[in-house]
Amino acid sequence: MLALSLKSRPASLKNYRDEFDPYFPNPRKGWHKRPIRKYCEVFMEQYGELSIDTFASLLKTEITIAGDLEIIKENIETDGASTFAKRLMTGQAAENYFEAVYKAVPPFADCRLINTTAFGCGFDYKLETGMNPYLAVEVKGMSTPFGAVQLTSREYKTAELLSSRFFLFVVRNFAERPFHTVFQDPVKSELTFARRESVTVQVSWTASIGR
Repeated sequence: MLALSLKSRPASLKNYRDEFDPYFPNPRKGWHKRPIRKYCEVFMEQYGELSIDTFASLLKTEITIAGDLEIIKENIETDGASTFAKRLMTGQAAENYFEAVYKAVPPFADCRLINTTAFGCGFDYKLETGMNPYLAVEVKGMSTPFGAVQLTSREYKTAELLSSRFFLFVVRNFAERPFHTVFQDPVKSELTFARRESVTVQVSWTASIGR
């Protein structure tokens, strides 16, 4: 999941983990039979004394698109609904996976990809097909092979409106080896969506300004 977020190969990330294993407490031995590579030793000298929280924040600024803004968001959200790991799982990692493989998916092979995640239009990607109407793809991620996916009200209504032009692309099993399943027109597919309503209490702060 981390490798996909960095647009790297999982094997490369594992190699770096093995490089540092002998120098930090963990059950793995890593590459303990040879000296650490020089550039890795320089990195460890520079960052090895940081606390785990400080080092984690540093990594987040490099991994996430929003950087420091995401860390601020984490610190002010107290309900646990938007933790870094959950956002990473269902966000960047799944999206980067889709961007890496979409051309191998038959309906998308010849399409031009446009990222629409910041537009709030009810899907993550617009795929232009030339003469035909565009296709819309909503990407979801799951850490396990099986589980539940959730569509927001906007996403569900968009799926109803676009019908066969709307695709739900689910990246599954991030905890081990990810794979994907594609649902065209998910509202009318083998998936069964159950409507759930929730009430959110919005807190605001008001101050009066005198003359």
